[in-house]
Amino acid sequence: MFSRALALALAALVAVAQPFAAGPFAARPVAARTPVAGGVVSAADPRAADAGRQILAKGGSAADAAIAIALALTVVEPQSSGIGGGGFLVHHDARTGRLSGFDGRETAPLAAGPDLFLGPDGRPLSGADAVPGGRSVGVPGNIRMFALAHQRHGRLPWRALFAPAIALARDGFRITPRLHEFLVNRGRGAGFTPFGRDLFFDAAGQPHPAGTLIRNPVLADTLSAIARFGPDHFYAGPPARAIVAAVTGAPRNPQRMTADDLASYAARERPVPCATYRAHRICGMGPPASGPIAVIQILKQLERFDLKAMGPGDPRAWHLIAESMRLAYADRDAHVADPDFVAVPVAGLIDAAYLAERSALIAPDRRMADAPAGTPPGASEVMRAPAPEPASTSHMVAVDGRGNVATLTSTIEGPFGSGLTAAGFYLNNELTDFSFVPEKDGRRVANRVEPGKRPRSSMAPMIVYGPDGHVRLALGAAGGSTIIAQVAKAIIAVLDWGMTAEVAIAAPQLYATGDTLVIEQGSALEPLAPALAALGHRPVARTLPLKGNAAEWRDGAWSGAADRRSEGAAFKQ
Repeated sequence: MFSRALALALAALVAVAQPFAAGPFAARPVAARTPVAGGVVSAADPRAADAGRQILAKGGSAADAAIAIALALTVVEPQSSGIGGGGFLVHHDARTGRLSGFDGRETAPLAAGPDLFLGPDGRPLSGADAVPGGRSVGVPGNIRMFALAHQRHGRLPWRALFAPAIALARDGFRITPRLHEFLVNRGRGAGFTPFGRDLFFDAAGQPHPAGTLIRNPVLADTLSAIARFGPDHFYAGPPARAIVAAVTGAPRNPQRMTADDLASYAARERPVPCATYRAHRICGMGPPASGPIAVIQILKQLERFDLKAMGPGDPRAWHLIAESMRLAYADRDAHVADPDFVAVPVAGLIDAAYLAERSALIAPDRRMADAPAGTPPGASEVMRAPAPEPASTSHMVAVDGRGNVATLTSTIEGPFGSGLTAAGFYLNNELTDFSFVPEKDGRRVANRVEPGKRPRSSMAPMIVYGPDGHVRLALGAAGGSTIIAQVAKAIIAVLDWGMTAEVAIAAPQLYATGDTLVIEQGSALEPLAPALAALGHRPVARTLPLKGNAAEWRDGAWSGAADRRSEGAAFKQ
């Protein structure tokens, strides 16, 4: 059995509450309400988590707090997420019980086509050639998504949500050991532009050490203007012009992005797919997010096995989890893409009868020789083609005192995205989430590049309801395609193995896709490698990009959880 990890220090940071003046932008009339105790926030950085705590203390909603966290992460975690990227938000309304899914995924410029990532010889580019510069940049969607979620579920004025991030950018924040590690190991991306070099590197080109105070007045001014004038300022004002100039004038891989690409961007409210697992209702963002569908598939395919009896120390349990992951990842690669361009068979992919057929492929005593994609009800004729997905991103969760829940994943894709900067922030390399190969064996690939299309994502903001209908767990993760594996493991650890969310997130990680079986290096899974090999696997121990966050309802109260592998923190209101 795994030993119980040390509890998180939930020491809230001290902040002086300042009144916010209402700005001219408000999607609907909003006003501060009397704060209600009982909320919780969790994020990948304590300063961002504190931004959410400040918003809850002022009477803000869960959506308000999640947005404030995401804005603060633009400042303090620039390698992972920010307003130069996109994301997904799932919201539970405590009063009505309604689930909402908000899609802020980036879009390909209208000039982009299926050959975007093919070289002059017609062969796919390498990631090293495709990522840097303008070619990989999608139209950022986060600000429009934040505005839509705020319109539906916000309580504080729009301007209030920006105040913590503006203060961090203007007054300064200190480089953490994690950010410093990224600057050392990913310095080429961080310092791709003169702005990035001036911000994070000294005159000799060396990264500033951990503890250095960094001020970003350009970003502070950008955030202040968006707070004052609303999202249109980002998509039609100076930030939009700066983005277009950065992409079209990139020193490497310039791309045709226009002002119309920015001005025409729209966030979308999407249906939230749900399924049951052991009397719990499991829900998450729908396509173009692939993560929640894959997580549901993993769980449903395992439902016939008694994972509780096996426990987390039994290699058979991990064998079964790995086999179920392999099947789910295969379906994801074949069938999930932007639903505005591809008829994604969502209902078929999570259909109980279909998943029972898929589960029958899993043998408890041996590894499948192959884990092919299936043909779910409603599937169209498409070809499986994996897409590279660098491991970055950030997840955050907020629950307010009224019981509303927001779970949000935000990303700029790889560390420091494309390396390009505009108006004080880094621009994403999200378009490399498309499949580089548009056709295979004469059949179109579902996730190929098309003008205005949103690339498939592994992001998996999810909400789990208990048998009583109460929200039991809200969670998500960062780490590229490992997000699916992390979230599935955490749900299994909570529901089957009785762990708290904190311990479940910290539990060892396994990641299985195709013929790959990776076990977390240095974890309690490493001693199980011989037993997994005896079942036919070829396990490899590696360091995995793990970073999860959650909030859970347990023993009549909310508590937060953050991955100890990261610099995450969870604060109660």
